[in-house]
Amino acid sequence: MSQRFVYADNAATTPVSDSVFNAMLPFIKDQYGNPSSIYSIGREATAAIKKAREQVAALLNAKTDEIIFNGGGSEGDNTVLKGYAFANRKKGNHIISTKIEHHAMLHAMEWLEKQGFEVTLLGVDEYGRISLDELRAAIRPETILISVMAANNEIGTVQPLAEIGAIAKEHKIAFHTDAVQAVGHIPLDVEAMNITMLSMSAHKFHGPKGVGALYVKRGTRIDTFLHGGGQERSRRGGTENVAGIVGLGQAAEDARVNLEADMSRIAAMRDRMVKAILEIPYTRLNGHPTDRLPGNANFSIEGIEGEAIVLTLDNMGIAASSGSACSSGSLDPSHVLMSIGLSHAVAHGSLRLSLDSQNTEEDVDYIIQSVKTMAENLRAVSPVWEDGKPLWANFQ
Repeated sequence: MSQRFVYADNAATTPVSDSVFNAMLPFIKDQYGNPSSIYSIGREATAAIKKAREQVAALLNAKTDEIIFNGGGSEGDNTVLKGYAFANRKKGNHIISTKIEHHAMLHAMEWLEKQGFEVTLLGVDEYGRISLDELRAAIRPETILISVMAANNEIGTVQPLAEIGAIAKEHKIAFHTDAVQAVGHIPLDVEAMNITMLSMSAHKFHGPKGVGALYVKRGTRIDTFLHGGGQERSRRGGTENVAGIVGLGQAAEDARVNLEADMSRIAAMRDRMVKAILEIPYTRLNGHPTDRLPGNANFSIEGIEGEAIVLTLDNMGIAASSGSACSSGSLDPSHVLMSIGLSHAVAHGSLRLSLDSQNTEEDVDYIIQSVKTMAENLRAVSPVWEDGKPLWANFQ
């Protein structure tokens, strides 16, 4: 088996597409005007931002004045949580979210608790989905915000956004979704889903890093998070990243046009990959079997560590990731995998493979062969693997 390079970590970031690069290039070099300037090259920058705002709004079925450009998903999440919480504190101080949110959300909510807000984190089932009944039961008179991520970054599970939005609307509570993993990969309609606020990041769907957008429904009270010169209708100060915004707009346009075809092709490759990798004994798929992102496949391969999995695959020319936090220097397994009920031992052997439109059937073939070889080789030297099974299997 000859080695090749396969990028299979698109949930972490995606390569900038040719169309995005070509759209950005003039604004990096020649069309360098400041949008706040009234002369011609400033007006060109203003027009480019206006076009990008229209492209992002069209992808979400939003109005153009509901789109605020910013620095990415983490900034958007912090803006929503802190800005909405403090702007609406007289109405209440209670926020509902989930245990499997991105750390940008979890850490911001921990900070809000120190400021006197109360947070309820909903658990999830074995597939990573919340219970709508538990959501209803968690609502109090002082609840001001429900925030549930659209799709999980580790296991790919998609939440029932329309149903959550309906519950929020019924109780007259704002609904935010961290849609960083979902935008550009699955259909999202802020009107049909009754979404009040939504966070997104360009680099997750072939745009540049360091730029994103926040959807805020008309009439929503939210404090300014970053003060400055009044840019973005005084919602987000600072000179606009024109080239980045243009790239985000082009990525949004490409996603809107190609979404249906890309979803079908990517999901088919994912399903073939999942079926083959699950032939490895003591391997399970994490996340919902069907209600998941088209390219996401998260596995627990028992008897080996996530860090060893990622490094071995890297040596074989495959870029992947582990849901286990041990790959970033911590001994603790992923909070997401623990939330869906995995043991520490099983959660530590996790592998996330995330495909996208640039991947090919040949990539999938190579991934399948490499993962099977990797599992066999690592288990052969694993201190917790004996007689074709993990040692803890004797106690189950």
